[in-house]
Amino acid sequence: MKIALFGQTGQVATEVRRRSPDGVNVVAIGRDRADFSSPEMVAATVSSLNADVIINAVAYTAVDKAEREPDKADLVNHLSVAALADAATMRQIPLVHISTDYVFDGSGRNAWQPGAPKAPLGVYGVTKLAGEEAIRSSGGAHVILRTSWVFSAQGANFVKTMLRLGTERDQLSVVSDQIGGPTPASAIADAVFAISRALTDGQPGGTYHFSGTPEVSWAIFAREIFQQSDLNVDVTDILTADYPTPAKRPLNSRLDCESLTHDFGIRRPDWRNELANVLKDLGAT
Repeated sequence: MKIALFGQTGQVATEVRRRSPDGVNVVAIGRDRADFSSPEMVAATVSSLNADVIINAVAYTAVDKAEREPDKADLVNHLSVAALADAATMRQIPLVHISTDYVFDGSGRNAWQPGAPKAPLGVYGVTKLAGEEAIRSSGGAHVILRTSWVFSAQGANFVKTMLRLGTERDQLSVVSDQIGGPTPASAIADAVFAISRALTDGQPGGTYHFSGTPEVSWAIFAREIFQQSDLNVDVTDILTADYPTPAKRPLNSRLDCESLTHDFGIRRPDWRNELANVLKDLGAT
């Protein structure tokens, strides 16, 4: 199986490249061939592809910055995704696209099902939702995989931020009223390989959720990071209202992943196990 991977250096893209199973050839396509600020360039690249599946791991993920750059976020997360999906449909190449819990407003306490009403709180979520809708409108075979709280040894993420702050301070205040499932990028990579194989075998696609378990607050996540890395840091719980940011964050990022398990046999990972591996990769244990 030949996979065309859009993205090279992001957390998910890096793990897809690293974890390619036997018999799978992953060709990573970077900005030099497909700049997602140019939908025309993305479409032209897809039109010339020789691939069995496309995985899109490109996204504008700077949530706060997106509030200042809505047009740029829309280009990357929506318009270029629409161009990619239309071109993939023309070529009859199945598409696996990574999306986000930010398409929901974070209300309530129940886990969000894939078909639940969408009501994003900010530009990032609005543009990611628009990209999803464009994929569905294209009419091609696809899986949209929503995930949350991604972490790995690469890129910018909560784990690396906590490690940096934990070496500088012995006390930190961390938000405790946002709840979600931290998700290892490595587990997302394994999931998209399984999904890609199923799509090439003719299995129907759709929209699915995938996140780590158990669900926790950012404060509890931080405490686990410090415990596993032997950093003596006292974490104080604070509310989201006490830590204002330009973009609103969903309080409830719980994702119902049962349909992914039912249709593809993919089970949720225990993020605490993979956290140990990430910390080891970072030399923090």
